[in-house]
Amino acid sequence: MREGFFRAVSTAEFRDLLRTFAPLASETVSLDAACSRILATDIVAAEDLPAASRAAMDGYAVRAAEVFGTTESNPGYLDLAMDIPIGVIPDKPLPAGHCARIVTGAFLPAGADAVVMVEYTEDMGAGAIEMRRSVAPGDNIMLAAEDAAAGQQVLARGTVLRPQEIGLLAALGITRATVGKIPAVALLSTGDELVPAEATPLPGQIRDVNSHTLAAMLRQAGAAPAAFPLVPDDLAGIQAALATAAASHDLTLLSGGSSVGARDFTLDALRNLGADILAHGVAISPGKPTILASLGGKPVIGLPGQVTSAQIVLLIFALPLLAHLAGDPAAFTRTPRTFPAVLSRNIASKQGREDHVRVRLEERPGALPLAHPVLGKSGLLKTLLMADGLITIAADREGLAGATEVAVRPI
Repeated sequence: MREGFFRAVSTAEFRDLLRTFAPLASETVSLDAACSRILATDIVAAEDLPAASRAAMDGYAVRAAEVFGTTESNPGYLDLAMDIPIGVIPDKPLPAGHCARIVTGAFLPAGADAVVMVEYTEDMGAGAIEMRRSVAPGDNIMLAAEDAAAGQQVLARGTVLRPQEIGLLAALGITRATVGKIPAVALLSTGDELVPAEATPLPGQIRDVNSHTLAAMLRQAGAAPAAFPLVPDDLAGIQAALATAAASHDLTLLSGGSSVGARDFTLDALRNLGADILAHGVAISPGKPTILASLGGKPVIGLPGQVTSAQIVLLIFALPLLAHLAGDPAAFTRTPRTFPAVLSRNIASKQGREDHVRVRLEERPGALPLAHPVLGKSGLLKTLLMADGLITIAADREGLAGATEVAVRPI
């Protein structure tokens, strides 16, 4: 007689189990390959950035004290001492009573501490410049070391490198970054009823959806998924596929074969391979029959075969695990981005289980959008197609009342 569920662990316990897997080693890549990667080392500036104070506007470099009180009706006048082209460091200080014509990005001469924008000036000829606006020290300039000072830590380990961080590294002359490796993910779909998407199903067959939807979600998250050939409901076949996948990939995801039916061979296959079964069952809906195992020290997650359940388990558990493996220290603690909405009706929920409910949003002028629950079977694609996001009902709640403000996670 086949074994039923182990004790269904809480979502918090399941995440704690995911944390036990060590992040992958780091690698050094060029800046062109570093975007969206997770920094594996702290970055310390080796030089000031900017190296010297620079103009942030076209205009005239001045001593702020010398234009104090100037206005349109009470202008002041300074003599033009020099023109400063971009890319040239002035070799002379700014004399008292003088200004320097300057363009955005050009270096200020010694003695200047502000820039009067060109639209508040007038060239009167004969080297006289009329000033019609006061400035304070620091106005319209980028101060030396304002972005970064030599010896300052500018980026911390665990930072996700966005285009703006890439720009900072380039400005500091850093052309390579040490980042966490991108996890290689194996995708296995099991089931005698499955045929490839390009095939015409015979009676009793369905096209494989999970390989494509899960791979798309993984690519969207920056992973490198590899979809294996479909695996029939056969112990030897599942065991061989799992062994091959785990040997050559950092994470194996298997959809189907995680429930308690007589033809669900995933647990037996994992045990035969010497895997440590960490969890079989998690207190979540949809997604209760989720498996977590360690095979050769690498994680294997058995996802439910139903398309909605598989995608939600991937979103809630597998994607944070991928970030953790790639070196993100906040992978399991970072709060997902959400936006507020108002629930349109009551939703019942079973206490002791965390529910993730699909919702469709209805925009309302001058008010928070309405979140309409999208109810339906977890094997139907349309419940996800109709949904704009998910709301979470905590395990200690017995549902949510209509008109409650909820946090919607986009999907």
